[in-house]
Amino acid sequence: MSKIRLTVIGGGQMGRALVGGMLAGKVISAADLLVVEPDSSSRAWWDEHHHDVAVTEDLGQAVADSDVILLAVKPHIVQGVLTSLPKACDHKLIISIAAGVSLEKLSAWCGHRRVIRVMPNTPSLVGQGASAYCGTGDVTEDDFRLIDSMLSSVGSAHRVSDSQMDAVTALSGSGPAYVCMMIEALADGGVLEGLPRPLAMQLATQTVLGTAKMIQQTGKHPGELKDAVSSPGGTTIAAIASLEQNGLRGALIDAVKQAAHRSRELGSS
Repeated sequence: MSKIRLTVIGGGQMGRALVGGMLAGKVISAADLLVVEPDSSSRAWWDEHHHDVAVTEDLGQAVADSDVILLAVKPHIVQGVLTSLPKACDHKLIISIAAGVSLEKLSAWCGHRRVIRVMPNTPSLVGQGASAYCGTGDVTEDDFRLIDSMLSSVGSAHRVSDSQMDAVTALSGSGPAYVCMMIEALADGGVLEGLPRPLAMQLATQTVLGTAKMIQQTGKHPGELKDAVSSPGGTTIAAIASLEQNGLRGALIDAVKQAAHRSRELGSS
């Protein structure tokens, strides 16, 4: 990969996760990186944790000196940032991680069609993200390889179509919240049956983590692994019958459906 100069607009949680991963994975060097962050407390965080990365409030100069611009800001800020970019940015690669903001809108606001849209998720903060990306017509294969390497530095990366991004948002983007609720509920069940809260939380968390790794590493279908621990007349099959009766799978499927619907609503507003 050729050397690139990257400006990250937004030094919050996701910006920090992506920069940290890219630096650790040697996707980019600190010397070729510039962060634009207007908030003084956030700039102080960068000074403490990544003192070798230049941080500035000067958006115009920062983007003028870059080849690639990564927008790590909230969705309601994206339009204002893109429309304020100087003319010199007309052909630079623009990458946005704003949920619900379509490629069509991003292209219209920045005035060109070399734009990549990304949907990361919060486990990127610990190097275990699940991200998806798509691009407009002028995005090159080198551009796609660049964003794939960026996202792979903090987890897994998957290229999809723009029409699939609402589903991605609903599944992996919002999914950590669903999993957190499941872990909390499992721990509550353990407490109900007499386990101390800290122990119940540790057991629930490790069980979810270990099961996910088992599925990932064996390549086996979750149903096959479920059947392997469901002895005839045993405790697990009794619990599964209860979960089915209470609609666990239906509730999760509907949660993804509702989140995707809301993502489409936000994108059209």
